[in-house]
This record gives sequence, structure tokens and C-alpha cells, in this order.
Amino acid sequence: MNKSILTKIILTVVVMTWCIVSLIPIEDQPFAKFLRDSASAEKDSFSAIVARAEQKVKDNSEVYPSVYVAMRKMCVEDALDLSKYFPHLDVSDQKSVAKRNDTLLRELLRRSHSKINLGLDLKGGVSVTFGINEQQLSSQDWERAEQISKAKKILSERVDGLGVAEPIIRNKGATRIEIQMPGINTKDNPDILKTIGAPALLEFSLVARNVSPLSSPEAPLGYTRMTMEYDDPKTGKTEQIPEYVKKVPVLKGSIIKQATARPNNFGGFVIALNFTDDGAKKFAAVTRQIAEENQITNSVGRLAIILDGKLYSAPSVKEEINSGGAEISGHFTQREAIELANVLNNPLEVGLKAEEIYEVGPTLATDARSSSLMAAAISAGLTALFMIGVYQLGGVIACIALAVNVLIILGIMAMLNATLSLPGVAGLVLTIGMAVDANILIFERIREEVRAGKSLSVANLMGHDKAFSAIIDSNITTIMSGAILIWLGSGPIKGFGVTLCIGIIANLFTVLIVAHWMLDLVIEKGWVKKLFMQKTLSIPEFPFLNYRKPAFIAAGVCLLIGIVSAVVSHKDLTGIDFKGGDEISMTYSSKISTNELESIRQTNNLTELNPTYQKDLATNVERLVIQTAAGEGEKVFALLQKAHPEAGLNWLGMNQIGPAVGRELLYNALLSVAVALLGMLIYVTLRFEIGYALGAVLSLIFTVFMSLGIYIFIGQILNIGTGQFTGPMVAAVLTILGYAINDTIVVFDRVREELELDPTTKLDKVINRSLSLTLSRTLFTSSSVIASSFILAVFGADVIVDFALLFLIGVITGTFASIFIASPIFYWYHKGDRKHVEAHHLLPEYDWHTGVSNKPKEATK
Repeated sequence: MNKSILTKIILTVVVMTWCIVSLIPIEDQPFAKFLRDSASAEKDSFSAIVARAEQKVKDNSEVYPSVYVAMRKMCVEDALDLSKYFPHLDVSDQKSVAKRNDTLLRELLRRSHSKINLGLDLKGGVSVTFGINEQQLSSQDWERAEQISKAKKILSERVDGLGVAEPIIRNKGATRIEIQMPGINTKDNPDILKTIGAPALLEFSLVARNVSPLSSPEAPLGYTRMTMEYDDPKTGKTEQIPEYVKKVPVLKGSIIKQATARPNNFGGFVIALNFTDDGAKKFAAVTRQIAEENQITNSVGRLAIILDGKLYSAPSVKEEINSGGAEISGHFTQREAIELANVLNNPLEVGLKAEEIYEVGPTLATDARSSSLMAAAISAGLTALFMIGVYQLGGVIACIALAVNVLIILGIMAMLNATLSLPGVAGLVLTIGMAVDANILIFERIREEVRAGKSLSVANLMGHDKAFSAIIDSNITTIMSGAILIWLGSGPIKGFGVTLCIGIIANLFTVLIVAHWMLDLVIEKGWVKKLFMQKTLSIPEFPFLNYRKPAFIAAGVCLLIGIVSAVVSHKDLTGIDFKGGDEISMTYSSKISTNELESIRQTNNLTELNPTYQKDLATNVERLVIQTAAGEGEKVFALLQKAHPEAGLNWLGMNQIGPAVGRELLYNALLSVAVALLGMLIYVTLRFEIGYALGAVLSLIFTVFMSLGIYIFIGQILNIGTGQFTGPMVAAVLTILGYAINDTIVVFDRVREELELDPTTKLDKVINRSLSLTLSRTLFTSSSVIASSFILAVFGADVIVDFALLFLIGVITGTFASIFIASPIFYWYHKGDRKHVEAHHLLPEYDWHTGVSNKPKEATK
């Protein structure tokens, strides 16, 4: 075995091991059992403590809703120090016993959870509705709307900052905001609502000089008594230190530009404050005044830092501070410092109160989830069978590489704390479907070299070399789409972008490293003799360009049908995600299945019906909540009562809900597509030249509009799918862009190569030959992805059906466009003259050419 293969094997083993470790535990562990198993000292004594916590939960679940909360309360009630049971977990930086206990319990709770976060649709979570203090809202409608919109944005940023992935945040009624947080429960996270809804009112005030509550029971005029906490390092206890603080602050939080949590010199954490330019001047002026009074009074003044009415610190001020920043040092744990910095960066201007707190069940019922996951498994299985059937041992190698691909994707997602929702599962399957493209491209190039008379080992080397540039170019352009989704998207859209980017990175590794060394090894060992000898689907010299005009007419007809369908159905084109709707809630005596609810929607031609089962955490009352299109709430309730009288439905109320994807996010969605197209235009221009770039980008625009037009037509007119545009559809469109550009670049890479290899043939002949040579790869890849999409569309549930349906249409139109639109546009731009191409581009030299250097040479004019 040569060193190159051995190095790649070692690298593969290291990466796989790292991913497996990152995924453990795969499922959430019962916290009580995890605590017992994790203790490394005095295990019997600690097991007795955990047993008492379990008993408290059984005896009084209202006071002790979970073992985690019971342990926290017992630490205070019984003066426990948990660090002696977990000496292997270093919390020595926390001098206070209370802080050590809190840090340990939070860390142990985190470790007990599955490393893969599941979305609301798969796991459920918590829904909290905040009511806004109406007295703090403006009487002007436009200003009032702006205040609510800003509060909603700040809440979104706070939830993101706490690591809650893919939250859903929307208006609920006129003055309420609903947040749905996947994978969260208030039993183990009792402080999360307080953190999210904290006003973050930061103030700086003067501390009374030479007098304190310890020396005088009466506060000086204009001052009030406040206390701050101090962790005594000797006793390990938290002491309360009283101070007299001036009632009127000298500075407010508006001077803060950014707050950041960072470690201090003593093992703890502080919040570093960076001031705005104007804030730095004001802070310097205040500290200058204190320093001047120091000289007059012969004492050292102090400046109190107060957040939401709590005194955190009161540092001494000996001289003017003009460094542009300050620190809040309040003996914080790392988590506390991060959370505090998060709310300081997003201060609320209006008061919020948690009015409703519900535990949200998975938005997809068990049967719907099972059918969608089964569809995903069938899709992956079909892809595997296809590859093995066409490429035999090569297909087996590709399937092993795909399995490693999935492992790497899940491992990286676990490392990044990313969320896997059902659209993410679909995206994962479709990413796998697209991943086979690189293997097919390599295998087809090896076949060509074998048919040209090369030995299998030489053909393997040259096949990888010739496919490399197309693989890199196509994957970079696809990853652009994912990066743009992460940059401009939010919630599930952003989550899908993360999954897509991780998938592309994993794909490159498995194709260029894992599959490569396996193929090298079986060829080196002589385990295969006739690999890749079968005929392919290439059709030499098929005149594709001769059909460019009929193809454009067909594309135009599809666009026209789509436009007409969109105009006819314009009121129903966007779903609740984009325009909001009604939300009705009801109690029930027996559940109605998701499938039955969907049947009612279809039977009565309802545009949308999104059910969730929720449990009120205050009363333990379960309810069914259904989101419908605006104006359909009462109609849906009447239909449900008529269809299911045995369910015992009882009306609770109805709210008008705002869009989960508001105007700003809709703008970002459209901007995502525009930026993706611009990025691809620039990249292809730099890697090829402007003619290729125009052909690629214009064919992408055709692909998107044709796909959307057909999707709207079959959904709105033929009633196959919903034909609606929702949040996940943005992800589907950008995935289509990635797939279509991938297809086009493979063709153009071959055109560029053929122009160099054959310096005398006319441009149309070169394009036709290139399309013919890449036809087998195009059809094989398309067939694999089409099969995966079709299975998801037929057997999937909820949004998966529309997602897969749109992608299925996109794959077909993208394949059509790469053959009949991109190449003709490139041909027309260069006026059908290869000299025009050569005049605009330095054609590359390839390693496999004989007798030439690797440096580019000037093309013949």
C-alpha cells in the first residue's frame, strides 16, 4: 500500500472518529440516571441525594417540576456543594458554592441532552406569548407598529443569542408577540423566559461618598439603598453588601455600542462594554467630574452599574476614563455573562410580560413524521441501488462514501449545535442525491479513458484529474447559495443553509478523499479488472443546438402558463408564513389525527391548515391550536365539529397572527436569490469568461421562473401540492440554483476542455460534442435526484411534499436549461464563432497534455 492511500485512510478514520464522538449521546439521557453515572466521587452518597430529588418531583411536581429544578432547590435548602461529587469537572474559578452548583448543574444538563438538536416539527418545544405594556406604546399607529416590530426583532436576536436554533417569532393580536422555541422546556430552563423578556435597562449612577447603610441607617437626600452580591472566597458564600446609590442616573444604556462576555484575570467572567463615540465622551465627562471631586473631598468616588434595578458593581473612579469602554464585574459564570451581554446588546424599549406558556407538541404527528422519514430512507436506498446497478463495485464504493458523508454532516451539525428539522432531513436526502453527481462525473471520465485504451490505474488517475475542476467549481457555486441563506435567512431557512453548506463540505471530503482512496486501493490490489468497461449513454455529435429555438419556445410557454396561473391565483400564492392568518384554539376530549385534519382541508378546499397540540404549563390543560388563512378560523372550527363530533371540541378563542416571515425576511429571501445569481455571475466570469457566465446565470433565471410557474400551475390549477410560496420554498429555490449551476458548469468545463483539445472544429460542433459527452453524467445524476424527490413528494408529509415537489420540478427544468438554454446563450453571445471565445479567454493547459507546460497560453486570434 502506497503512502498516499495510507495517509488518506488515517485521515478518514480520524474524521469519522471525531464525528462519532461528537454525536454521543445520540438521544437525550434521563437526567437523574445521567447524574448518577457522571458522579466520580462518593457515588453512594450522591445517589441518595438524587433519589431524594426524584421523590420531591413525584410528591410535588408543581414546586419541583423536574429533577434539575429539584437539585437546584436542594442545593440551596440543604447547603450542598456538588463539586465534591464531580472532582473531574473543574469549577474552581467559581468562589461561591452557589455559583459552582449552578455551573455544574447547567453543564451536566447540557451533556445529558442529545448532540443533535431537533426542530419543532420533530421534537416540539415551548411556546410563550409576551404581552406588551400598552402604556409604553405610542398613540400614533405608525410609531406603535414600529415599536412592536423593533421589540419582535430584539426578541429574535436574544433567542438566537441564547443558542435556540430555528425559533418561530410572530405577532399574535395587536399587542402580543409569540415565540416558539424548539427543543426547549421550562422545567429544565426555568430562567429562560426571564432572560428573554428582561428589559435590559442599564444605568450608571453615583455612589454616596463616605457613607453607607452599615454606618448610617438613613440614606442621604436623593439617594436610595441598594445591595450587590459579593462571593467571599474564604467561606464560599455569597454576601450582600448594601450601598447608597443616587436615584437619578448620570448615564444610561444608550451609550453602549456593544457588550461582550470575556474572562477576567481571576478565572471569572466580566461583561466588557464598548461605548459609542458620543457615549465615550459622556462617560469621560462623568468620570472627570468624579476625579475632580476626589481632589476636593479627599476621597475616592465610585460609579454604580445598575441593570434592571439590580446593582451589579460599583467600581472606584480615581481618574478620568477615556478609553471608550468599561466593565461590569459581578462574579458571573460564563453562561450568565454571555446571557447578560446578549440582553445588553438588545435592550427592550417596552415592557413585556409572559402571558401564556405552552408546551408545544411536534407539529407533525407520529404517523406523518414516520412517513416522511420512511420516504427519506427509501430515497437514500434508491440512490444506493442505482449507483450499484450502474457502476457495480464503483457504486458500492460511492455508497460507502455517502454513508461517511451522512456521518460527517451529522457530526458537524452536532459540533455547531445546529438544528435538524424535517425540511433539513429532506435537504439531507437531496444533498445525498446531489452528492452522487461528483462520483458519477469521476466514474464517467474514467470510463472514457478506459475506452481510449488507458490502463485502469492510469484511467483512474486521469479521470480524477479531469473531473477535479468541474467538481470544485460546481460545489463552490452551490455553497454560495447556502452561505447566502445563512447570511440573509432566519429560522428554518437559515437552518437549511447550514445543512446545505455542511453537506457540500462533507461531499468534497468524501469524494476527493474517502472514495478516492478506496478506488485507488481496489485497483492497486488488482481486485477489479473490468471496472468501468460498460457502454454509456453518450450520443456522439447529437445536434443539440439545432433544437435551441423550439426549446426557447417551450420554455416561453412554460413561463406564460406560470404567469397566468400566478395572476389567476395571486391571492393564494403566499402562505401563513408570509401573510399571517387566524389562529384558533380549542380543548378536546379525543385527538384528531394529522391525516384526518389534512383530509378536511383538501375536501373543503381550505388554503392552509397547520395544527399543533399544546399543553398549558400553568393549568396542565391540553388544547388543539390550528393556524389557518385569514378569515377561515371560524369556518374551520365549524367543519371540525361537524366532521368529528366525538372529539368534544370546545372553542377557546381566536387570534390574528402575524407572518413568521415578515416583510423584512421576504425582502431578504428575494435578496438571497439576487445575491446568489450575482455571486455566480462573478465567479463563473473569473473562472471562465463572461459568455459562459451569461449563459449560466440566464439559464438559472429561466430555471427558477419555469420551476415556480409549473409549481404554481400544478398546485393552484391541478391541485397537486399547495402551489403556495412559504419559508422553506426559499430554501428549495436556492437548492435548485445550486443544482442547476452544478449541471451547467460540468457542461461548460467540458466545452472549455474540448476547445483546447480540438483547435480546428467549429464552435457549434464543439458544444454538441461536449453535451453528448456529458449526457450520461447529466441523465444519471438527474435520474437519481428525481427518484429521491419523487419519493419524498409522494410519501412525505406537510411542507416536505411542497419542498420535494418544487425541487423535483427544478431538477427537470434545470437539466433542460443546462442543455437547451445555457449553451445556446453562450453560442449566441460569441456569435457562433470560436475565435470570439478564444479572444476573450486564456484557455487553460491540462496536466494530461503531452509535451506542454502547465502555464496558460494565449489563444489563437
